[in-house]
Amino acid sequence: MTDIYAHLGDKRVPIGVIGGSGLYKMDGIDVLETVQVDTPFGPTSAPITIAEIGGRRVAFLPRHGLHHEYVASNVPYRANIWALKKLGVFWCVAVNAVGSLAEEIVPGEHFVIPDQTIDKTYSRPHTLYDDVTVHVGLSYPFHPMLREILLDACRAEGIETHDGATLICMEGPAFSTRAESELHRSWGAKLVGMTSMPEARFAREAEICYATIALPTDYDVWRDADAVDVSDVMQNMKRNLLRVHGVLKRVIPSIDLQREQQCDAGRALEYAIMTHPSAISPSTLEEFRITIGKYISHSHRAE
Repeated sequence: MTDIYAHLGDKRVPIGVIGGSGLYKMDGIDVLETVQVDTPFGPTSAPITIAEIGGRRVAFLPRHGLHHEYVASNVPYRANIWALKKLGVFWCVAVNAVGSLAEEIVPGEHFVIPDQTIDKTYSRPHTLYDDVTVHVGLSYPFHPMLREILLDACRAEGIETHDGATLICMEGPAFSTRAESELHRSWGAKLVGMTSMPEARFAREAEICYATIALPTDYDVWRDADAVDVSDVMQNMKRNLLRVHGVLKRVIPSIDLQREQQCDAGRALEYAIMTHPSAISPSTLEEFRITIGKYISHSHRAE
């Protein structure tokens, strides 16, 4: 298989971070440029900031836009993931604000590195490939290889961090009803949020190694009869973001870029493409060359 990133040379950006608009505003970071990346799905949430940390190029993408103008349902997830792929990102760290469904996961204090998610969204695209049938394996939506790195970095920062949890992704934008909160707890879920899906699925479809740092901001509504207090959420979010800066500064230099060849995320499409090559149009093949191109060539289409 050819190196799909060879044409990028030393301009390749191997690591991406998806989260809030201020994640790149930390000490020890050199902002190199801000770029707009063309994608088959239109523009990204915002221009992508390319920065350097410890000699490594990193792409920072604010999921909800520069001014939080995208509600979770309307985030251009496909464009965001595709743009990162086009820049050369293989290792993608997501940062997600969530509600806690477990007493032991304390909002504003603890971090969680989830290992599973349940997708309860219904109004968002569910695949990158509308004209090609692709069935990727998603047994582990947050990749174990990257999860381990995130967990070690959080704990090295002295943050109480829970290893593993099921994260419910609901549509929103309203918070849960009490009945929904109790239902999610009965399923064994410990976190609820609005942005883990379809982001994790698209990352797998783009052969990107993806995992998330979940930052609990509230106890949802299962713990008492009160609604979620948005002012408390924002206060905890600000505190969490300050601490996650330290985590990211540990994570980025600790990723062993040479392990990319060992990671099965980079082969997620190898047996996932069901459509016969002859049924894939030249325009579709060209449009999605950076993902399916290494498995389907023009010569295969002629067979």
